[in-house]
This record gives sequence, C-alpha cells and structure tokens, in this order.
Amino acid sequence: MSSIPRFGTFCLLSAAGVCLLAAPPAKKPRTFANPINIDYRFMPDPPSRREAADPVMLLFRDEYYLFASKSGGYWRSSDMVDWKFVKPTGLPIEAYAPAVMEYRGALYYTACNIGLYKTSDPANGRWEYIGKPFDVGDPDLFADEDGRVYLYYGLSYNGAISGMELDPNNGFRRIGDPWACFRSNYAQHGWERRGDDNLGAMTGPIFQEGPWIEGAWMTKHDGVYYLQYASPGTEVRTYADGVYVGKSPRGPFSYVQSSPFSHKPTGFIPAAGHSATFVDKHGRYWHIATMRISVKHMFERRLGIFPAEFDKDGELRVNTLFGDYPQLIPSERKDGVNNLAGWMLLSYGKAASASTSLDGHAPRDSVDEDVRTYWSARTVDAGEWLAVDLGKPSRIEAVQVNFAEHESTALGRAPGLFHQYRLESSTDGKTWTMLADRSANRADTPHDYLQLTESVLARHVRITNVHMPGGGPFSIRDLRVFGSVTGKSPGAPPKFEAHRDSSDRRNAVVRWEMLRDADGYVVRYGVSPEKLYHNLEIRGAKEVALHDLNIGTPYYFTVDAFNESGVTTGRIPTRVEP
Repeated sequence: MSSIPRFGTFCLLSAAGVCLLAAPPAKKPRTFANPINIDYRFMPDPPSRREAADPVMLLFRDEYYLFASKSGGYWRSSDMVDWKFVKPTGLPIEAYAPAVMEYRGALYYTACNIGLYKTSDPANGRWEYIGKPFDVGDPDLFADEDGRVYLYYGLSYNGAISGMELDPNNGFRRIGDPWACFRSNYAQHGWERRGDDNLGAMTGPIFQEGPWIEGAWMTKHDGVYYLQYASPGTEVRTYADGVYVGKSPRGPFSYVQSSPFSHKPTGFIPAAGHSATFVDKHGRYWHIATMRISVKHMFERRLGIFPAEFDKDGELRVNTLFGDYPQLIPSERKDGVNNLAGWMLLSYGKAASASTSLDGHAPRDSVDEDVRTYWSARTVDAGEWLAVDLGKPSRIEAVQVNFAEHESTALGRAPGLFHQYRLESSTDGKTWTMLADRSANRADTPHDYLQLTESVLARHVRITNVHMPGGGPFSIRDLRVFGSVTGKSPGAPPKFEAHRDSSDRRNAVVRWEMLRDADGYVVRYGVSPEKLYHNLEIRGAKEVALHDLNIGTPYYFTVDAFNESGVTTGRIPTRVEP
C-alpha cells in the first residue's frame, strides 16, 4: 500500500493501483474531460433534449473523424479536442448506429437500414451512393489487411452478433451466407443482465433479465480478431462492452472472461457501451463510448473517450478509473492507459448558493456528482448566478461547466445555440477575480471544459449567466472544480471483505471500514490479481453490491481510498472463488 502526494501526475499501475509523481511538469499539459465538449444536437422532435450515441472515430489523412447517431452531421479534429462540425451532402445522416471504415484511400459509411456511401474527402462533406441497404441493425464495417471486407451486426433482445463477407469488387454485395458469431449468455455473464444494477428490469408488465445485444465493432491486433459488443441496454448505467476473440474474421470466437472490458457504472456520468476502438496519431489505442443521462428521454446520451490498450497477454482493456476527471490529450499521453492529469475533484458536496432557485432544483444539485440532477435558476436573465464554497483555500486547475438546459424548447441545430457566462474566483466570497470571461463566446458548449493557463488559489467559484440557449432558465447539471488542496491523502487503506453469493455466483458484495479522512472509495476488481481492470467509485457508503461477474472464474478485489489530496491504494487483492 502507498500514500499519494498531493501534486503531480497520476499513473495507474496494473497491480499497485493509483499513484502520483512528485515533480510537476515544467509546462502544463493540455487536458480534456468527459463527456467530451462537442455541440451535441438537440433532437428535431420534442421533448427538447440533446443526443449523441453509438460513436465511430477513426484517423484519416492525419485528422480524426467522429460520427454519432442522430447528430445531423459529423465532426473532424486535428487533436481530438477541438472539433469542427461538418454538415454533409449526399449522405442520409439521420439513421442510428453509423459504421465507417477506411478502404483503398476512401471512407465508406453505412448505418441502420440505409445504403453504402463513399467519400475521398470527408472534410468537404460530399458523399456518393454506391450500394443498396444491408437491412441489418447496428452494422460495423471491417476491412482486413488482405483487402477482404466484412460486415458485423446485431441489434435484438437476447440476441446475437452475426457476420457476413462483402465483395468490394462487386458493389459490396454479400458473399455467401451470413454466420452467427455468438449469442447473449446472461445466465453466465452477470453484466449482460438488464437494469441499472444488472438485476433485471420491468419492461411494461414483463420482468426481463435478458439483454439487448448490439453495437458490434471489430479490431485486429497482432493477428487476433477482437469482436466487441454492447450490453445490456443504452438506457442503463451498466451499459458496457464485452469482447470475443478469434483467429479468423469468421471465428470461431471465444468469450474473454475479463469482459466487460469497457465498464463505467459510477461517477458523474456513467456507462461506456456501444463504442469504437481506434488508434491515434501516436499509435496508441483509445475507446470512444456512449454515456448515459436518460432523463428527458431514454436516448438522452453523451460521448466519452478513454485510453485503451492490449496488455502483455493480448487482453483488450479500457481504463475508466476516474474517467470523467481531467485527462491528457493524445499528444501528451504516455505509454499505457495511465492518463489522468492528477487533479482531484474539489467541489463535491460543498456548500452552494444561487441568485434564485426552482423548487426541486436546489444549488446542492450542482455539486452532487450526478449528471441526472441539476440546479436551475428561476429565469434565463443575464445576472443569474451559482456559487460554490470549496471550504478552504484550494489550488484550482480546471473547471467543467455542465449545462442542464432545463425546460429548453430548442429543436435541431437552431440559430442562437451558444453559451455565454463569466467564471470568477474569490478567496473571501466578497472580492472576485475573473477566471474566464466567456461573454463573447458564440460556440455551443454544453459541457464546457476550461483548463486554466495558471493555477489559481481560491476558496469560492462563481458562474454568472450572460446568455443561455434554448429558451429555458439558466441551469447547471454540475459545476465541477478540479485541482489540489494542502493536506494528505487518506491513511492506511480500509480493511475490507468480499463475498460471492452462494446462490448466484454472478453476484458479490464488498464491505469496508470507513476512514475519517476519506471522501470516497474505489473498489477495483478483476479476474487476476495483476488485472484489476474494473472499478466502482463510491461516495458516502461502506459497501457495494455487484451483479456483473462471470460464472466460472475467480475474482480479485481491493479497495482504495481517496480525498481531495489524492488516493491511497488498496491492500493485496483478496481472491473470491468461482
């Protein structure tokens, strides 16, 4: 076990957990935070809500291209942080679940129940139709190194992922018969069960354990084919990605027991399913995933980007530990998946006040680390404000402003959809200094992330409205402040125990002793003591029930403790038998 200093940069060790390096970098690296800050489109039909999901990202001619369902277009970026929206021509962009591949110097695009389209210059947005619809749900296009092309697909309750080969020399028509790759198996895979807690869910009058199997994605690495899929459903916080592997694009495919490899059921915004695994300009893997809100509408969703890698044994993993905290941009990322900037969340549970508040949307809802709740002022007027008292002088490094757009009436990409505000800090709550003046901003920034050029020592942070888009009152899901404080990370890691349910081995419970100096805990677990790839971020509790285990494999658990000064890593992992 170890105690983490309060300054520096995070690194995540596969067995030892989280640590911080003592020496800060000479030049502050650029960072970003999830959900990523793009102009998520308001849907064209009521209720007014934003949506983006089922993402595909790939690097093409030294630019990143991001496609997502129901977005009215796609985005391009040179650095994976600053995105420019492209409104295409000749492309029916309104279908769900885009599938995009690079093949012979061009991009090919399809989606649910539309045809196949091609462009050699996606930056200009002009596409041409080249083939009829495949009539499949959640397609994925995959071009192998030998020039052969495959389509993987599946979107059904308690269903399967299937594949077919396409003929690129004959209009990408199907070659031969499709084949089944694998089916749902929630009786063995606890994480595939429906519901926010993987305990099943009521669908109308029927209780269902079975999942939706969807979101296929194929990655080839070192001669092995990794066929990824999403389950149990996009509307739940347990939405995640599992993986099967094979030595041929046709299979047979074997289930990887460390699944789900992309899993984020806790934190400010949960879920990490229906995703794409891709390589950046530096040869490192990333995973872009669907994240869940699902308040105004079941499909109210956002996007998150997480570092990924293939470990020494060839297992695909995605690091979602503190996955909505600031992390390094691709050009700053080091080897592996240890990508956090090293700043802790300072605003959770702190005293918050506001100019006005609507009933049911109090200031405390802006600091509760829950994307589904929010504070709302009574009006949209300029001058409405929200303030957070951090409790003591703190070194502020970054702020994420997550707008709620309560009672918005906006539909589609209407004019005037931009956020304007002033962000200030204070040491005494009386005299204020500008942190960022966004009064002239004309960009749509629903999850605006601001990394300060220089850190600022302050106790109070205040945001004041200038312009709020959509017609509703000034409202904020969470005003998240990141940085460091003077103090020590928690003492010795908590004593804990882990028990597997004797009647249902998909379930387990972990209990620990509460520490006086801890703000929260991270339960890390996995199928090997060196591979604790799963994590749960827990605040205000001393136990957690898990229902996402795979039958037939042992699990190993440990519990870390954290506060605003850092993280103390857990004890030697405890084994729980199959």
